[in-house]
Amino acid sequence: MFRITRVRSGDSSIEYREEHISGLRCRIAPGRLNRRLDVAYTPPEQTALCPFCTGRVEETTPCFSDGTRIVRGESVTFPNLFPYAKWHTVTVITRAHHVEAFTPGQVGDALMGMMESLAGQPGFPSINWNYLSSAGASIVHPHLQGLADPVPPPLVERYLRGGASHLSRHGRSYWDDLLKEERSGPRFLFGDEVCWLAQAVPLGEREVRAILPISSLPDFEPYVETFVEGLLSVLSMYRSLGTHAFNMSLFFDRPGAPRGFSAFCSLISRMNPNASSTSDSAFMERLHLEPVILTLPEELAAYFTESRT
Repeated sequence: MFRITRVRSGDSSIEYREEHISGLRCRIAPGRLNRRLDVAYTPPEQTALCPFCTGRVEETTPCFSDGTRIVRGESVTFPNLFPYAKWHTVTVITRAHHVEAFTPGQVGDALMGMMESLAGQPGFPSINWNYLSSAGASIVHPHLQGLADPVPPPLVERYLRGGASHLSRHGRSYWDDLLKEERSGPRFLFGDEVCWLAQAVPLGEREVRAILPISSLPDFEPYVETFVEGLLSVLSMYRSLGTHAFNMSLFFDRPGAPRGFSAFCSLISRMNPNASSTSDSAFMERLHLEPVILTLPEELAAYFTESRT
């Protein structure tokens, strides 16, 4: 299901990998770990201006059209003030600004609140998480982002097309064939109904994929508890390796779409945060494969013209 080409470069070994279904490619250079670019983790500082802390989240965040926010356990869900999707919501996961280790209840409640905010929205939903500044979190306080758009993210589109082609040619789901091969292979981590794998052709450092036995968001609820248990196990592994920052995206197809698609989650670890800066590469750039741009090209051209007059 993927191709590996190994080459030597100096004293190092490099692997070029390509996933057949999606055409995704990466280069794996284990020797570069010796550069030790990751820095020691420093907990984020809490400021009085954090809009997601208790006491401010109720004052600074918007409500839905009915005048409410969604509250489940510690989590609070509301529309995004600065959306970049047709439907874009935010879930503050915890009351605490900094969390040493998330509990299943905290993450499960947050996911349920996010699911409620996305319920009934047309298009392709996803649930996403940038954790810490080096993962592109503009607000460090732990929060999820939910998106629903009429067109799928580029990554999902690749798998929809490839999966439909695989189903047409073989009469079987690509995802079933993938799991049949991976369960007994060297990349299988754990899981029965929800299977967790080290992704063969990674999108980022230490990418882990969870493959769910469903395709659409309305079918997710019975698997939330199992999914959260697996997610926290992977995050614990990241932390044992000394890395706390990460990106996560959980992708779904539209309800009722018979394309042989399985919902899946992608997790990648990121370098620990530099407290003085925020990465401009977050879940959209790294996992959806679709950059969020702030400046209109036409305005950039106009500025250049004006600056020369």
